[in-house]
Amino acid sequence: MHVVIIGAGQAGAALAAKLRGLGHAGPITVIGEEAAPPYQRPPLSKAYLMGQMAAERLWLRAPEFWADQRVELRLGTPVTAMDTLAKTVTVGAEVIAYDALALTTGSTPRRLPGAMGGDLAGVYTVRGLADVDVMRAEFRPGRRVVIVGGGYIGLEAAAVAAKLGLDVTVLEMAPRILQRVAAPETSDYFRALHTAHGVRLLESTGLERLLGMDRVTGARLSDGHEIAADFVIVGVGVTPNTALAEAAGITIDNGIATDACGRTSAPDVWAAGDCASFPWGAGRLRLESVGNAIDQAEVVAANILGANARYQAAPWFWSDQYDCKLQIAGLNTGYDHIVTRPGEGGAVSFWYYQGLRLLALDAMNDPRAYMVGKRLIEAGRSPDPVLVADPATDLKALLR
Repeated sequence: MHVVIIGAGQAGAALAAKLRGLGHAGPITVIGEEAAPPYQRPPLSKAYLMGQMAAERLWLRAPEFWADQRVELRLGTPVTAMDTLAKTVTVGAEVIAYDALALTTGSTPRRLPGAMGGDLAGVYTVRGLADVDVMRAEFRPGRRVVIVGGGYIGLEAAAVAAKLGLDVTVLEMAPRILQRVAAPETSDYFRALHTAHGVRLLESTGLERLLGMDRVTGARLSDGHEIAADFVIVGVGVTPNTALAEAAGITIDNGIATDACGRTSAPDVWAAGDCASFPWGAGRLRLESVGNAIDQAEVVAANILGANARYQAAPWFWSDQYDCKLQIAGLNTGYDHIVTRPGEGGAVSFWYYQGLRLLALDAMNDPRAYMVGKRLIEAGRSPDPVLVADPATDLKALLR
């Protein structure tokens, strides 16, 4: 059985490795748009952008792994068409037949429209290795950077810029940073952290347009004010890469729609990672995280080989900013109150409850709270909020 995987990111690499780990002996072909071998993306906006990590340390596997495992990497070669009836994919002038096809096409950062100056030189998104390689030359002390978007990507880039001595302004249209993904308590924590490092956070502030002729020179804000900029980073979310699937007639619903096992609407076509949505409660869910990419891809690998296993998502995320490691477990959708638990040495965690049910937690420099909360959430257990809030409570006792 020839398995073709379109997308050479975290999910595609995990799927290929898992197929071999489960004993699949047939050919595996992984096709990726980028010339680089499969690599991890989270450090792009952190350690790699800081210059603290060499490109080779980003690789998910050493180059010899793929050769040893007989996984053919077709890199720098985008797929231009899929035919789910003929069971083929087209790469340039070549047509490749498959027995099973996995779509791990990931997502693409949203760009500002050209009418707002999004096409000017000096305007960047944090998408891939090549983007960051170009952007890194901009990070010189004293230069002025405007970051559009106060989500995790924008704030991580702001932290790197501030640490490198740049003049940093973050624009957030919503009333507070992280509003879409976190409680006000978490927003307050990171607002104070960035302000302490000299970052200007302009909340409830939209962008009218970027200024400049050929290269960006500044930004005009929604209130009419103008600020100067030597370069701009746009971090306003991502969109799943579904164009190939959509052109092939595969059902799209907030990403490539799959069943609980990872099957798409086309026979012998599967999907995993950022590009895929799957059943969750009464609706559908699409997760943009390393954990989901790996776990979902490994379930799909098993199902390609006949396991017929349902994917049970256990969401977890993280973000590094300055000397703070934020660890997140669960999904906070539907929470109605927050329980705050102080930790040692300035650590803190915020526990999201819906009534008496624990949904999620954000832990700042508190790995023990994160570990315990994650295990409780995955087990479907909800400790008494009063006990959680009490610093005297032994967290590990909550697991008994």
